Amino acid sequence: MTERDFATIAKLLYEDAGIYLADTKATFVYSRLSKRLRALGLESFKDYCALVEAGAGTEERMTMLASLTTNVTHFFREMHHFDQLRDVLLPPLLAEAKRGGRVRIWSAGCSIGHEPYSIAMTILSLMPNAAEYDVRILASDIDPNVVATGRAGVYGASALESVPAELRRKWFRPSVGEGGGRGVAATEMLYEVADPLRDLVAFRELNLNGEWPMRGMFDAIFCRNVTIYFDQPTRERVWKRFADRLLPNGVLFIGHSERVTGPALEAVEFHGNTSYRKIR
Repeated sequence: MTERDFATIAKLLYEDAGIYLADTKATFVYSRLSKRLRALGLESFKDYCALVEAGAGTEERMTMLASLTTNVTHFFREMHHFDQLRDVLLPPLLAEAKRGGRVRIWSAGCSIGHEPYSIAMTILSLMPNAAEYDVRILASDIDPNVVATGRAGVYGASALESVPAELRRKWFRPSVGEGGGRGVAATEMLYEVADPLRDLVAFRELNLNGEWPMRGMFDAIFCRNVTIYFDQPTRERVWKRFADRLLPNGVLFIGHSERVTGPALEAVEFHGNTSYRKIR
């Protein structure tokens, strides 16, 4: 892989998804994409770059994106966020929903669905019939493959280890279908999410650096460990867009290694362990 090949790949990734690849990532890129070259029967990175730059290479560009990002996820990851959601944010919101109000939560960068389904289980622990009210979760990701996995809602038994036993029994049932995402053993028992969880979550493909087609506002936005792939200007632009989409007192939840900076801080303030509240 030449410097020119790396520069081409980095440019495409930045244009498509706002993901920044430093020069120090060249070995990582080589390791990840060599597998794609072998799978496609290509002899050089020059040939691969020609493919992904061509109009017919749109699908491979998305595969390249998936190969160069890590979908590390599990149910109830960073549990303190779900404790805050359950104990502080949701009670008044769900009380308002019972009076005819609406509740909207966005899982931005939802990967294969662990996060939005964890949000749904948290809601249902307080309001088992939440789907009968105007309570909904938007789950979005740029990668159509992980969106499809989340929408299918089928996971290997090992993925449920972080789900409390009571919730596993209540909200998951054995599945005879296929699914579970990457890394699921062929012999692993599969489980699918129960209908009350599905009823709360809508999965959509969405590029955070592209147009956002939804027009409504949100009571909470989860975007955790996504902006680590962006450069600082892109990161701050996304934070500001999130702040603009939060309702008053709405909360933005971010990853443990992330901090909101830039213009967004005119509208949000630090609210707790990696969370920010809309103040104006």
